[in-house]
Amino acid sequence: MQIILLEKVVNVGNLGDVVKVKDGYARNFLIPQKLARRATAAAVAEFEAKRAELEKAAAAKLAAAQAQGEKLNGMTVTVSQKAGVDGRLFGSVTNFDIAEALTKAGFAVEKSAVRLPTGPLKTTGEFPVAVALHTDVVAEVTVAVVGEAA
Repeated sequence: MQIILLEKVVNVGNLGDVVKVKDGYARNFLIPQKLARRATAAAVAEFEAKRAELEKAAAAKLAAAQAQGEKLNGMTVTVSQKAGVDGRLFGSVTNFDIAEALTKAGFAVEKSAVRLPTGPLKTTGEFPVAVALHTDVVAEVTVAVVGEAA
């Protein structure tokens, strides 16, 4: 399906690109998330009329994400979970727990922005975690997992 991108999408293209993607990806994800529109002649003409406005909004989003990324970089957030004497957690620390802790610290972060490449954290200690605030902005945060007495 031919679509025109309304925002930058990772591994697809930039704002304003007309690209061909699988039908299901466009119908089920890109169009409902308002990241793209079908590339009809009328849609392309309408996009060109609004191009400056959309580019300005995209630049504002990027600037806000960069500002938040600078504040987040190098920050340490503490999450406590029940743990045994050997330091293994009875549960695990997931991206939801980390996003919740960052929100309590004053940073509005979605759980989908927290990247845990090796999966949930299952032991106590300090772990580096990437937080993707924007497609171009990734902040490094240290998560300190402390054990509570069971």
